[in-house]
Amino acid sequence: MVTQQYTRRSVFSSILSFVAVASITVAAWAEEKVKFLDRGFFSRLLGQCATAEPKDSGCWSYSGGRVVIEVARAPELSAKNAAIRLEGRGLPNRMLVVHCDDGQYRAVRNECTHAGRRLDPVPGTRTVQCCSIGKSTFDYDGRVLYGPASRPTKWYPAKQENGRIVISVS
Repeated sequence: MVTQQYTRRSVFSSILSFVAVASITVAAWAEEKVKFLDRGFFSRLLGQCATAEPKDSGCWSYSGGRVVIEVARAPELSAKNAAIRLEGRGLPNRMLVVHCDDGQYRAVRNECTHAGRRLDPVPGTRTVQCCSIGKSTFDYDGRVLYGPASRPTKWYPAKQENGRIVISVS
């Protein structure tokens, strides 16, 4: 009977090799399944997000843990897969509001959990993607689908009522 002696180093090396192969396999699978925004290298390097703030800055307000958006004053949200980003004015965190392809509005904390860069919606999918080189991509449940992010994103409840979008931030 032949016995083989394992050292901690050889076991650790074997585990690292397995993890590396598994990571590459998962990344290749994810890259086939995830749609990427068509962004230039320097735009991603500089972390320039494609989603603009609303032209009418008075279309939204924040008070008492709620964001209220007057839809008629935010024409950027009229098309499906369109979005606006909300920042400042007492809002505890940046927010991305997306008019989804199902007609609903959804709101996410506009911060990649990898390095804090802004997110952009990916048209024709139910995902948002980091504007940086890493392209961390999250589904509408917050799960990481691709990229270096290791934690999910925070989505906020949003509902439509009387021509407004009301988002609970608490």
